[in-house]
Amino acid sequence: MELKLSMEDHLKPTEYCDYNNPEIMARAKELTKNDKTPKEMALSIFRFVRDQIKFMMVSDDDKASDTLIKGYGDCGTKTNLQVALLRAVNIPARYHVASLHKECIKGIVSKLFYTLCPKIIPHHPWCECYLSEKWISCDTLLDKPLVEVLYKKGIFTKEEIQTIDWDGENDLNTMTTWMVEDKGTFPSLDEIATKVEEDSKKFPEKLVKFVVKRSNKHTDKLRGQ
Repeated sequence: MELKLSMEDHLKPTEYCDYNNPEIMARAKELTKNDKTPKEMALSIFRFVRDQIKFMMVSDDDKASDTLIKGYGDCGTKTNLQVALLRAVNIPARYHVASLHKECIKGIVSKLFYTLCPKIIPHHPWCECYLSEKWISCDTLLDKPLVEVLYKKGIFTKEEIQTIDWDGENDLNTMTTWMVEDKGTFPSLDEIATKVEEDSKKFPEKLVKFVVKRSNKHTDKLRGQ
């Protein structure tokens, strides 16, 4: 039997999505202070998370407030921050999860990280928010400076990722080219975040941090080209 969720389930704080954190609340208020409609607020939050929170891998189980402080994140942590900021201004938001072929990160991460990555990435989330009485995908995965280089160097084509721009009305999901299985939507990412953290413990912590740090140097160097 399918569990029916109320809209309130998509407005609650969780341990991972800690939007009741003072810094999250303050940043959400600041980002949307000049906006007059939920759509305008969602767009302001979208642009901030997409471009001001750089795409890089993380080795820790970061909460939304951690990601805000660090200024970077991967698919899970960037999405989580976006959901938190949306909920902080009373816009219902949720997580849509799919598995992806690892080719979606080839060239973005270091060769070592790519080699160690499983063939199928089991949990890739993106944000959906509720606007105009419908759920809309608003994926913030890749920041604009990085994508411009990916196009320039031919790492991705316009056919693979058509756009990273969102109009607040239509779905945006940058990873559909590599999708293996759609796993549906969730009001909380806490259980998946815990599972990812447990899986990472199969490897020595020092190794994980080394591989992630080396990969992020590669990504940042790429972004600067």
